[in-house]
Amino acid sequence: MAWFKRKDKGIQTPTEAKKDTPKGLWYKTPSGKIIDTEELKRNLYVSPEDGYHVRIGSKEYFEIFFDNNEFEELNPKMASKDPLKFEDTKKYPDRLKDAQDKTKLKDAVRTAVGKSLGKDLVIASMDFKFIGGSMGSVVGEKIARAIDYSIQNKIPFLMISKSGGARMMEASLSLMQLAKTSAKLAQLAEAKVPYISLCTDPTTGGTTASFAMLGDINIAEPNALIGFAGPRVVKDTTGKDLPEGFQRSEFLLEHGFLDAIFERKHLKEKVNLYIDLIQNQPVRA
Repeated sequence: MAWFKRKDKGIQTPTEAKKDTPKGLWYKTPSGKIIDTEELKRNLYVSPEDGYHVRIGSKEYFEIFFDNNEFEELNPKMASKDPLKFEDTKKYPDRLKDAQDKTKLKDAVRTAVGKSLGKDLVIASMDFKFIGGSMGSVVGEKIARAIDYSIQNKIPFLMISKSGGARMMEASLSLMQLAKTSAKLAQLAEAKVPYISLCTDPTTGGTTASFAMLGDINIAEPNALIGFAGPRVVKDTTGKDLPEGFQRSEFLLEHGFLDAIFERKHLKEKVNLYIDLIQNQPVRA
C-alpha cells in the first residue's frame, strides 16, 4: 500500500496514481504575471495584465496578417548547405538537422503572399527558434526572392525581423546577405513598391544593420530589443555608461530611429494603413 493514503484528511489517491500539472497550461511573464496559455493565445500572445509581448514566429504572424490565414508560401523547400565545412561543438549539417527537426522549419525565415484586409501583401517573417533567427545564405536569398516577387507583381512588402544577427557558421557568406538584401530593397524603392519593416524582440546584429532599418516606414512592437551589438560590448567600446533601456523600441522611437510602436492587436490595421498612405489610396475600412 502506498504511504500516501491519508483517510483522516479525506485523501484517498495513492502516490503512484497522482499526476503533475501538465506543462504549458500557464505562462509567467517577466514581471511575474500569470496567464492561462489558452487565454494568451486568444490575446495574440500578449499578457493582458502587463502588456508583455511573448515572442512568436512566422506561423503566428501569418495568422495575424493574412485574411483567414490563407497564403501561398514562397520557396518553402529552400535549405542551407555547408560550403565552409564548419564545425564547433557539432558539425553545421548536424546543427541544421537538429533545428529543422525541433522547429519543423527549413530555415530562419518564411516568405509568403496572400490577402491582408482584402489586398495582396508579401511577408517575410523570421523565426528566432531556428538557430536564434540567425541570417545565413538561405535567409538572405529567400528575402531577396520575396522582394523580387513584390517587384514583379507590384505587391507591397512587409519584413518581420526577429534575429540574433549573422550566422557564424557561414562566416563571410552570411555577411554578404546584408549587402544583397539592401540592394534588393533599393530596387524595390526604385519600383515604387511600399516596404514596411516591423522590428520585434529581438532585432539585433546584421539584421538591424541592413533590411530591418531600411523600410519606408519602420515600426516595432512594445519593449522590443533592437540594436546592433549587446549593451556590454557597446559600453566596453564607448567607455561610457549607457541610458537605461537604450536598446528598447520606446527609446529608439524617442530618438527618431522608429516611426511608430504598435501593440500586436493593431499591427494588421496599421500596416495596411501605412501602405494605403504610401500608395495614396483610399483608407480601407
